[in-house]
Amino acid sequence: MKIKDGFVMREVMGSYVVVAVGNASKHFRGMIKLNSTAADIWKLILEGLSESEICEKLFEQYDIDRERLEKDVRKTIEGFEKQGILENE
Repeated sequence: MKIKDGFVMREVMGSYVVVAVGNASKHFRGMIKLNSTAADIWKLILEGLSESEICEKLFEQYDIDRERLEKDVRKTIEGFEKQGILENE
């Protein structure tokens, strides 16, 4: 999976937002606000990590139950897919 061209994440006044730029802005208007964990997931997707690798990396960072973490990561990725900002490689 990877972030589609034309979508960028920016930090604005302590909050993370995803916006479309260039041609992508013709089809996607507005922005998506991310919490810090979703922003971490975004960054790890940009690094080319798989869903399981993302879970492993976040499990090392956060004090959370593994099952809950995996569900939250899955839900976040599904949200990105639903918004049309992810593509399969």
